[in-house]
Amino acid sequence: MFASRGRRRQAREWVLWGVPIALVALSGVLVVSTERQADTNLISYLQNGDLRTFWQRTGFGAMHWLTGVVGLAIALILQRIPLTRLRPLLIPVYGLTVVSLIAVRLIGTTALGAQRWISIGGVHVQPSEFAKIAAILLLGAVLSRHPAERPIDLLRPLGVISIPWLLVFIQPDLGTSLVFGALLLTMLYWSGMPIEWVVLLLSPLLTALFSGLLPWAMAAWIPMMAVIAYRSLPWKRLAAFVTLLVHGGMALVTPWLWLHGLKDYQRDRLVLFLDPSQDPLGGGYHLLQSTVGIGSGGLFGTGLLQGQLTKLRFIPEQHTDFIFSALGEETGFIGCLFVVICFALLMGRLLQVARNARSDFEALVVIGIGTMVMFQVVVNIFMTIGLGPVTGIPLPFLSYGRSAMIVNFISLGLCLSVVRQSRSLITGRR
Repeated sequence: MFASRGRRRQAREWVLWGVPIALVALSGVLVVSTERQADTNLISYLQNGDLRTFWQRTGFGAMHWLTGVVGLAIALILQRIPLTRLRPLLIPVYGLTVVSLIAVRLIGTTALGAQRWISIGGVHVQPSEFAKIAAILLLGAVLSRHPAERPIDLLRPLGVISIPWLLVFIQPDLGTSLVFGALLLTMLYWSGMPIEWVVLLLSPLLTALFSGLLPWAMAAWIPMMAVIAYRSLPWKRLAAFVTLLVHGGMALVTPWLWLHGLKDYQRDRLVLFLDPSQDPLGGGYHLLQSTVGIGSGGLFGTGLLQGQLTKLRFIPEQHTDFIFSALGEETGFIGCLFVVICFALLMGRLLQVARNARSDFEALVVIGIGTMVMFQVVVNIFMTIGLGPVTGIPLPFLSYGRSAMIVNFISLGLCLSVVRQSRSLITGRR
């Protein structure tokens, strides 16, 4: 019986290893397709054993695969290190990422209207990607010692997340800043915070949206939040009063934030998300071309390296944020479904790992990583199929990006470390 259980556990690890490796292998081909001079004879080079020509012709695709190999090596190393040994390093690592985010403002490299990268030896590093994993680790350590059982307990996790969030938001990088918010809410809930508090923390954002899109709904929305505060928080009357003030203030300040808190291109993205046809050759171009590319793939797609819209580069930055549109065109609905199932399997396995973790700290780290991955997956796919605004969030393991790829594999290594420690604990008990 024990042997069969061991085989089942070993089989499940094919999800944690197999899904990322399969996605990186597939995405490397898609990245090659997005290049201007994509060579349709790449497969013949492999069949003839001409690896040198194959490597030279793949360009960004080769770099994507190489980064994946480096990330895989890092994951192999990290899986052998218990997370408890990393705890003394959490504050220094967090501090280093904060310093790097500040350095972006001072000496960072600007591209596409945002200052997000630092050039180190000719290699562009994006500190905001590493800040996500640093925040997850420190937030997990804080919540494992001080779970959110009282409102005052929220001050520590809010302090941890607010610094990198603010530094990322002002780069500006709205998409990544949203990831920090998702991490905070999910990890707070996993640590034991009531669901009503999650709603209250998220509600100011919804108030801002309602005040701009559905102002008539405010008459019901704000009193409802006050009732939730009254029923779930201590000092009930004071909590309800403060909730009314916060939401009323948010409703009043939203017009100012819309004009002065967002960059012009960010406002355009939100407006054109509702109707991209208003500017089909400008801000709405990405959304329109992305949906056309995915739709043109049909059920089975045009074939890898055969997508005409992809080869002709109709979609700017398709190898990064819009890689899913290349997937849809060249592999069709079947390929898109395969990728979605892969991510669903990955998230399901991460939930199992978190439930079986031997400590709250390890469970919180795994949940944070799962949240980071799946939030990016949902937002990116929704963006490319026209169900969400363009936010600049990459698709994990698929989008081209060296910093993001390394962070994804670091996250994988940390999760595998938790699996390894949980398994050794069970073995020891037996």
